[in-house]
Amino acid sequence: MMRILGGLIVAAFGVAFPVSAATDQDGWTEMAQVAAVGVESVTDAAEQPSLGDLLWIARPVVVFADTQNDPRFQQQMEWLSERRGELEDRDVEILVDTDPKARGALRQELRPRGFGMVIIDKDGSVVQRRPAPTTAREIINLIDRLPSRRQEAGSFRP
Repeated sequence: MMRILGGLIVAAFGVAFPVSAATDQDGWTEMAQVAAVGVESVTDAAEQPSLGDLLWIARPVVVFADTQNDPRFQQQMEWLSERRGELEDRDVEILVDTDPKARGALRQELRPRGFGMVIIDKDGSVVQRRPAPTTAREIINLIDRLPSRRQEAGSFRP
C-alpha cells in the first residue's frame, strides 16, 4: 500500500511535486531518484489525501525538510526506498513536505522545524517524531511494536 499517489510526492497537502523518476511495474516510484530530482512546486489540491482520508487505511510517515536539497532529506528518502516492500506490507504511506513557505495543512498541524519525520499510526495518533534521518529498519521495528500492527499480524496480547 505504500505509494506516492498519482505520480506525485505529496507535499503539505497543498503543494505537490511532479515526479520524473522511473516507476516500476507495481507503480512504485523510486524514492532515491525522486529525492535527487529538481522540480518546481505545483498546486494541485485535488490529487492530495488528507490525514482523515488515511485514517484506518494507512500509516503515514511524513518527511519534512526546508528543501529537497537537504542531505538529511535525501538520506531519509534513500533509506525508505531500500525497504519499500516491507513498508508496503505495513501499509505505510510516505508524505513529503519540502516547501515551508506554502504553510500546508500538515506543516501547520505537525509544526516541524527544518528536517524532521513524523510517524503516525492508522488511528491518526502521532507515534514518534524524529529530528534526524532514521533507517527504514528502525521504522519497521517501531511499527511492528504497535498494538494495531500486532493485531493485524495476529500476535496481539494486551
